[in-house]
Amino acid sequence: MRILITGAAGFLGSHLSDRLLNDGHKVVGMDNFITGSKDNIAHLADNENFKFYKHDISNYIYLPGEVEAVLHFASPASPNPKSPMGYFNLPIQTMKAGALGTHNTLGVAKENNSNYLLASTSEIYGDPLVHPQTEDYAGNVDPVGERAVYDEAKRFAEALTMAYHRTHGVNTHIVRIFNTYGPRMDLEDGRALPNFLKQALLGQPLTIFGDGTQTRSFCYVDDLIDGIVRLLHSEQHLPVNIGNPDEITILQFAEAINEITGNKAGVTYLPDDRSIRDPQRRQPDITRARTILDWEPKYSLEKGIEKTIPYFKEKQGLV
Repeated sequence: MRILITGAAGFLGSHLSDRLLNDGHKVVGMDNFITGSKDNIAHLADNENFKFYKHDISNYIYLPGEVEAVLHFASPASPNPKSPMGYFNLPIQTMKAGALGTHNTLGVAKENNSNYLLASTSEIYGDPLVHPQTEDYAGNVDPVGERAVYDEAKRFAEALTMAYHRTHGVNTHIVRIFNTYGPRMDLEDGRALPNFLKQALLGQPLTIFGDGTQTRSFCYVDDLIDGIVRLLHSEQHLPVNIGNPDEITILQFAEAINEITGNKAGVTYLPDDRSIRDPQRRQPDITRARTILDWEPKYSLEKGIEKTIPYFKEKQGLV
């Protein structure tokens, strides 16, 4: 197939490009580099099956030639309020990517009678009152809070995607992505893993906000991409959670990072800023993925982190 991937220079978009190229497809990548990196796709520059366009997908998309699939992954996604590339500091761009970007990419899919896949997020569940989170859970989201620019953009994107499926018959799919890690992550992403791994490799104590009892579930990027590809080729139109269901506290996660890296500096605690409503618990129910896609993660946390460490060392100048 000839496949359009928006956000192709991002963490997930670049890995998805690699996988689909390796599967024998032709990939057209789009990115405006507002958060994506040219380094993530530099290795594809000489690949005759990869074509790249610098473009802001919140503007009309003109793409010559037929496209058999459209995968919409373009959006700021970092929850780091201190990062200039995080959605707290790119609120309008984030909402435009979710609203206008979704509308424009669905237009490409409708025009070409293409397969369509939307990259949604576990953040649509907000600070969940149901645990673990199933796809049927409607969520607990503050529509006017600071995080809403990302949460509500994705919720709108899901609604628009289903509207195009029901009204125009577009063959749509929605993946709700839970915490994912691996090479090509932005070291300033603001999530627990890049923060912890940076500190551990420098021999520093790992900084925990709050008491460390908040939980996450961490999925290695290769597992996530495999689930996404399976969903793309499925007949499932309703959202599907893709993530690792092994729930772990942030303190346990920090201790695991220290053990794997051999860091003896331990941890340090700072006050938790709950004003931005960082979810207290996050764990996917992947029954739908197991049943419909025959998918579940294969990488253990230790194996995934070991595969991620060389990238972080290179980026930090430690090799």
